[in-house]
This record gives sequence, structure tokens and C-alpha cells, in this order.
Amino acid sequence: MKRLLSGIKPSGDLNIGGYVGALRQFVKLQEEYEGYFFVPDLHAITVPQDPKELRERSRQIAALYIAAGVDPVKNTIFMQSQVSAHAELGWIMETQAHFGEMSRMTQFKEKSDGKDAVSSALFTYPALMAADILLYQSTHVPVGEDQKQHLELTRDLASRFNNRFGKTFTIPEPVIQEIGARVMGLDDPSSKMSKSNPNKSSYVLLLDKPADIRKKFARAVTDSDMSVRYDWETKPAVSNLIELYAVFSDETIPVIERRYEGQGYGAFKKDLAEVVIAKLTPLQEKYEQLIKSEELDHILQDGARKASHEAQKTLDAAKRAMGLLTY
Repeated sequence: MKRLLSGIKPSGDLNIGGYVGALRQFVKLQEEYEGYFFVPDLHAITVPQDPKELRERSRQIAALYIAAGVDPVKNTIFMQSQVSAHAELGWIMETQAHFGEMSRMTQFKEKSDGKDAVSSALFTYPALMAADILLYQSTHVPVGEDQKQHLELTRDLASRFNNRFGKTFTIPEPVIQEIGARVMGLDDPSSKMSKSNPNKSSYVLLLDKPADIRKKFARAVTDSDMSVRYDWETKPAVSNLIELYAVFSDETIPVIERRYEGQGYGAFKKDLAEVVIAKLTPLQEKYEQLIKSEELDHILQDGARKASHEAQKTLDAAKRAMGLLTY
């Protein structure tokens, strides 16, 4: 069976962009792939974190996986930091990466821009990301627009290692969704939806209350054309909302366009809010049950054991290939 690996970093409250670009995709792909879904908490500490908040957010992300429909029986759900092979293979991948390659990573440039001092781990973390993927011999990795560069580096490092030391790693293929791959802000269709935006109406959080969701969509920017038509070039704000409607309603874009033909934006935005609320309500209810229960911790403990067993096999193979002793 094909094997999939992915995760969402516990760096803050998750907005609907995380649902559209990741959680929803996890749920769909679990029918076709053997899934390894982890919480990359080691990646989170490349920037300063409050320990208590990090623990809470890490559990929250895991709970949202399950609340969204990721089956912990079919899949392996775990914390990255609970599987030590990630850090060890991460170091091995650093030895295979070139300084120039790491320097070209756009996310490092963005996150370090204007800062007097940044962690060296922020520079080298793409090597750890490569290790995350390669440890489980992943055949496929779902990626958004901002992660394509990192997957290409992973593929390059795996090929380089295999050529130097013999076939050790599977070369992963990307899984790229067409609709909803990048959710933009409700206040600015040129910027990705992000909780870091000081305008709280620019994003909808997965755990937002219905009244807040209705208010945010009512305030969402559109244009003066008043036509519910999908065209990213001339109508980016409206196209962003149409994609959200399509994802949360499981309807096609042409069906949505026909439904609101000649109606303007008021009815469209009102119905969009209700479609999102209908999808998020059961997710929120399941999340509240999980986050307060010991069931979540049992799932994570079991997932860490399964992941550790699988990861160790790959780590040992890589170490033997390099000439490192294993017993």
C-alpha cells in the first residue's frame, strides 16, 4: 500500500486554511494510503516557545486531526519529539545537504528577515523535514504551494544518499490539490490567510463560534462587479470565497456560480458562512470531547510506539549504509 506522511506545526490556533489545505485532505487520502500523521513539535522550537503553550497546542493539533475524521486505527498519529529517530536522521540529512541549498530556502529568508538573531535550527530545519518524510519510506507527501521547495530538497537529499551509499530511501512524490491549495485572507486576496494578521476578521479559526464566523464572512472583501464568478485573475477575492464554498459544501464551482447568478454577494456570503458552520460544528464537538480526555494521550502513546518501530528500521539501514555501527 502507498504510504503518506504529513503534519501541521503547533505554532498557533488553526484557521480554516489548515482545514482546507491539510485536514480535509488527510481524511480523503486515508482511504488510499497508509497514513503517518504527526505533530512536528521539534519544528516549532526553531523559534522561541512558551513550554506550557507548546504542550497545549501540540495536543490541540492532534485532537483536531481526529476530530476532523483522521482515523487513529487506520493511521499512525504521533508527536515528532516522541520518536527520537527524527532528530538523529535529521543530523544525518544535514551532513548530506549543501550550504547553498539551505541558503535558497525561501521560508528561512522570510522568517529571518529583519531579525538581529535567529536560531541556527531555523536555517537547517529543512534537513529535519527531509528526515521526517524519509524515515517512513513515504511514497507520497501532500504539499501546498509554500512547501514544494522543501519536498524538492527532500527528493534531492534522498537521491544523493542513495547514489552515495546504496538504495536506502524511497523517493517521495508530491500530492497537490487543485482547489483550496492556498486559502487567502478575507481582507486581502493577495495574502495567505494567517492568524498573524492583526485584523481578526481576516481569518476564520476552526474553533470560532458560529456568530463570529457569520460576522467575518459578512465583512469579507469582494469587488464592485457584484457577480459571483470564478476568475482568479480579475476577481481574486470572490474566487477565494467560491473555493471555500466548494470545499466546505463538496459542490463544484460551476454549480455555485449558477446558484448565485444575478443575486449579488449578500446571499452568497451568508450561505457560505452557514456551509462552513455546518462542517465545523461536528468537528468542534468531537474536539471538545477529545481534548479533555485521556483517550487522546493513549492514541498518541500508541502512535509513538508504532512510529518508533517503523522509523528505527530506516534509521538503522541509513547508519549501516554510511558505515556507522548498529547493534
